[in-house]
Amino acid sequence: MTENPGIAPPIIHARGLTKRFGSFTAVDGIDFDVAPGEAFGFLGPNGAGKTSTMRMIGTVSPVTSGKLTVFGLDPAEDGARIRGRLGVVPQADTLDNELSVLENLLIYGRYFDLSWAESRRRAVELLDFVQLTERSADKVEPLSGGMKRRLVIARSLINEPSLLLLDEPTTGLDPQARHLLWDRLYRLKQRGVTLCLTTHYMDEAEQLCDRLVVMDQARIVAEGSPRQLIDRYVTREVLELRFRRDADETDDSAHLDGRLEGLAERIEQLPDRVLVYTADGEAAAAAAYERGLRPASVLVRRATLEDVFLSLTGRSLVE
Repeated sequence: MTENPGIAPPIIHARGLTKRFGSFTAVDGIDFDVAPGEAFGFLGPNGAGKTSTMRMIGTVSPVTSGKLTVFGLDPAEDGARIRGRLGVVPQADTLDNELSVLENLLIYGRYFDLSWAESRRRAVELLDFVQLTERSADKVEPLSGGMKRRLVIARSLINEPSLLLLDEPTTGLDPQARHLLWDRLYRLKQRGVTLCLTTHYMDEAEQLCDRLVVMDQARIVAEGSPRQLIDRYVTREVLELRFRRDADETDDSAHLDGRLEGLAERIEQLPDRVLVYTADGEAAAAAAYERGLRPASVLVRRATLEDVFLSLTGRSLVE
C-alpha cells in the first residue's frame, strides 16, 4: 500500500495488539493509532487493559501477538532506541527520597548519557517549568503529592522526549494540583510533544485528550474525540430527578418506570436518583411534572464523558 505523502505516519501504530499472562488475556486484539502532536487517551475501569497497553508501548512488557510500532520501530528489536525518545510518568512516583529535588533530575539525566552540565541546564529549566525552583535543594520525602507528581513529569522530560506516556498522572491529587498539572501538559502539547495517557477521571480526559478509546474487559469498545463520543452514545442533556426516600414516596418510587415511559429515549433508575437522557432537559422536567411526579430535586445538565463511560462499561460498583 502506498502511503499518502501529505499525512505524517503515526507515532504509535497497533493492530491486533494482544497481551496474555498465562491463560489470562489482559489486552485482546486492539487496533489504534496515535498521531504526532496528539493527546491520546485510554479510558476504562480498573483491569480493562490500559496499563498493560502502556507497558507494551513503553517497551517494558513484550507483545504477545499482533503488531506494534513506536516511532516506526519494533519494540522487540529496537527497545533501547524507543526508550531513548520516550518520557514516562508511571502510576507510582519512583523518586529517590534521599536525594534533593534537583539531584533527582541530574541523576536521571545521566541515564541518557547527558553531561553533568547539560543535565543541570535542562534540570533548571524543567524545575522552572513545573514551578519547583524554590524547592530544588529540598529532599523529596516531605514534598506534597502534587509537588512529587510535578517532579516526576519534570524528570520524564529530561531527555526532551517527543512522546510522553502518562499512566494515571493525577490520581490522588487535590483539584488545585490536578489543574496545575493539566496546564503543564497542555503547554507540552503546544510545544509539539505527543501525549499518551491513561485515566479514569472523565473530566481529565475531556480537558486533555484530542481523541481517546474506551477499554472494557481487555478490548476497545469505543473511539473518537470526547465530543464525538458524547454525541454518539448519549443525548445532549441529562435530567436528574431525586425523590425522597420516606414512607409517603414509596409507592411513587415503585412505579417510576411506568410514569416516565416514553418521556425520553433512555431512562436509568439508580438507587439515589433517576437519569433521563434527553435533548431538552427542561421540557422533560415539565413533562414529568405534568405526569404527577414530584421529585425532591431537579437538575438539568449537559451530558459528559462520564455518561458515555458508564453507558459503555456499566455501573457494576453501584449495583
